[in-house]
Amino acid sequence: MASQTSAPAEVASMSSSERKTSEAESTYDQADMATKPIGLPCPPKQKSWLTRHFSLLLRRDRQAQKAGQLFSGLLALNVVFLGGAFICSMIFNNVAVTLGDVWILLAALKVLSLLWLLYYVLGTARKPHAVLYRDPHAGPIWVRGSLVLFGSCTICLNVFRMGYDVSHIHCKSEVELVFPVIEIIFMSVQTWVLWRHCKDCVQVQTNFTRCGLMLTLATNLLLWVLAVTNDSMHREIEAELDALMEKFSGNDTNTCMCLNATVCEVFRKGYLMLYPFSTEYCLICCAVLFVMWKNVGRHLTAHSGAHHPNRPPFRLHGAIFGPLLGLLALVAGVCVFVLFQIEASGPSIARQYFTLYYAFYVVVLPAMSLACLAGTAMHGLEERELDTLKNPTRSLDVVLLMGAALGQMGIAYFSIVAIVATQPHELLNQLILAYSLLLILQHITQNLFIIEGLHRRPLWEPALSEDVMGKQGAELPRRGSLRELGQDLRRASRAYIHSYSHLNWKRRMLKEISLFLILCNITLWMMPAFGIHPEFENGLEKDFYGYRTWFTIVNFGLPLGVFYRMHSVGGLVEVYLGA
Repeated sequence: MASQTSAPAEVASMSSSERKTSEAESTYDQADMATKPIGLPCPPKQKSWLTRHFSLLLRRDRQAQKAGQLFSGLLALNVVFLGGAFICSMIFNNVAVTLGDVWILLAALKVLSLLWLLYYVLGTARKPHAVLYRDPHAGPIWVRGSLVLFGSCTICLNVFRMGYDVSHIHCKSEVELVFPVIEIIFMSVQTWVLWRHCKDCVQVQTNFTRCGLMLTLATNLLLWVLAVTNDSMHREIEAELDALMEKFSGNDTNTCMCLNATVCEVFRKGYLMLYPFSTEYCLICCAVLFVMWKNVGRHLTAHSGAHHPNRPPFRLHGAIFGPLLGLLALVAGVCVFVLFQIEASGPSIARQYFTLYYAFYVVVLPAMSLACLAGTAMHGLEERELDTLKNPTRSLDVVLLMGAALGQMGIAYFSIVAIVATQPHELLNQLILAYSLLLILQHITQNLFIIEGLHRRPLWEPALSEDVMGKQGAELPRRGSLRELGQDLRRASRAYIHSYSHLNWKRRMLKEISLFLILCNITLWMMPAFGIHPEFENGLEKDFYGYRTWFTIVNFGLPLGVFYRMHSVGGLVEVYLGA
């Protein structure tokens, strides 16, 4: 009995002691969990008031930026739809909506855009802290140079148009002289503003600036659409020439004739030769204005606000065969261009000159395609690192390159259909067919080569991005960081000169190919840009599709083709420097 009574007492004492121990352990665990949580979710760390305030301001700034971009984009979209409706109504019903109505709408848009451009230069850009950053990649020298070149040619085009209208003033309205004057003033001011401010990253009046940029972009886009679709001046010139021929043959006509035949011939030739420059100028302005619109409110980092210090200059580096072959193609293209232009000054162009023109392309285009394929293979053999960093300028370059290629490719596909459906067995038609097929192939291979080269990391970039940029981010707040950064840059420059002063065979091949393609693209840019248009003058596609349809197709494709050659030269220069 004693043992039985003592056992429950021991169990009770043990249970009480274990309960105390477990309570102590649970108390210890709770205290330990407060200091060192293991396996349980911890409460979120409280941010400071300053951090929360700045994050809220940053979020609101991004929301305001997106809202401003959306509103300005909708404004441009509505203006383009309104102008497009006017132009389409003029095409399909030129009695209810005339060309004069379209000119009045475009004149109002040009005046509004002109007022905003003047306000931007005299008001917005002069405000304190208005332009804190300038995008070094926006508006390269070849874009600004082409902007001035084509803008000057477009102003000369309007002068020729005014001269032609004055010579026919007895049968034309005096109000028609006002529209070229407004366009001359608008394009002069716009060219000057874009030349000076194309790199601006505006930080004040951002919404108003975005709306002004989009309004100006929409105006240029409508001017391009009107230039592509409006063939009234060309038809008027052809009608006058036909009436002149009938007058010489003894048939009297009531067509509006020029009083001075020599002066009118100068105005006609000048207008027809400079007409593609107008559409080209509008496209370049749209591209520059879009980049400026993307840069509104943009903040650049310290290292992106200037050009790379180790960027190599443009040197030949001993390249021989690429420049020689490119110069040979350039000289041959100039000879073909001069012969064709001399023949085009007569009443009609002989068939052998069309044959010579297309034969030149049939020789040059395969050589360019083979060079592009070889360059793409060199990129693969080099096994260089891809540049995966976000670069808005490079993305826009790729989009423009792919979009501009659609111009000549579209003309080529229409030509292929017309030739195959009519007379594919004649020599000239076979040359045009081969030219169209080779042109499509050359555009595809060249786009592959340029885009592949633009996405390769340049040889001079890794040392700076890994060594110097890390020190720049960590040590820039210190006082001596600028001196140390300069020493790092000099050290990286010496390393670059020591490592890459002698080119290997793959890099040399890339540089030879790039130089050859640069000169070939300059040649193919020069021929359509300065008035040689056999696509419209050979008569094959014009007879197949009709005058108005083929006129629209050619005027849509040729300016894009000229822009593609210019843009390809800029991209090939970047590929050459990065090789």
